[in-house]
Amino acid sequence: MSYAITPPTVPSLPIIGSDQRFPVRRIFCIGRNYAEHAREMGAVVDRDTPLFFCKPADAVVTDGADVPYPQATGDLHHEVEMVVALGGGGRDIPLSQAASLVWGYGVGLDLTRRDLQAVAKVKSHPWDVAKAFDHSAPVSALRPAGAVTLTDDTAISLTVNGQPRQQGRLGDMVHGVAEVIAILSTLFELKAGDLIFTGTPAGVAALQRGDSFHAELAGVATLDGRVA
Repeated sequence: MSYAITPPTVPSLPIIGSDQRFPVRRIFCIGRNYAEHAREMGAVVDRDTPLFFCKPADAVVTDGADVPYPQATGDLHHEVEMVVALGGGGRDIPLSQAASLVWGYGVGLDLTRRDLQAVAKVKSHPWDVAKAFDHSAPVSALRPAGAVTLTDDTAISLTVNGQPRQQGRLGDMVHGVAEVIAILSTLFELKAGDLIFTGTPAGVAALQRGDSFHAELAGVATLDGRVA
């Protein structure tokens, strides 16, 4: 097959302990999946109607690359999140089968142009310009699921310039990983290569040019980077 233009490069993530890479198809995100974060944003968790949004696959920043400070904002915020990588998919996936589709785990930042999000909320507009911009999804290398043991007490954290910003535990999530996958599959056909950002604990705040960050999903993955 020939193309009218050169096909874009497939975004991908490194894999811990392997020379292979994980190709990224789509990025799904769930909002308000930690009650304390919802409260700090002036929102209420609606367990029966989870809030989902998407980022483009090429929003990933990886391999230690700097994160360019985005255009059109003066209020860039960090949101540290566990990232789930799928090795399979489907529609209307039963909750009992959802966890078996997880290929691996990592940690990432859901970067947000908070000022643009605030305007969108007031006007009841979509969040795309606040969430789905270039370089808005820094993600660590992935650790295969077979090498990962997660519990309710598994910690997720973020420091900026060495100072603690966010700290949480996976047991604080409103919807667990299997629930998120099962619910998403009623809205989209999930496929291998999809990433799911699973929500952020409280403590979101602004990032400035020159800031360095360290995100960690304890015992699983770390992400270090800098805002350029």
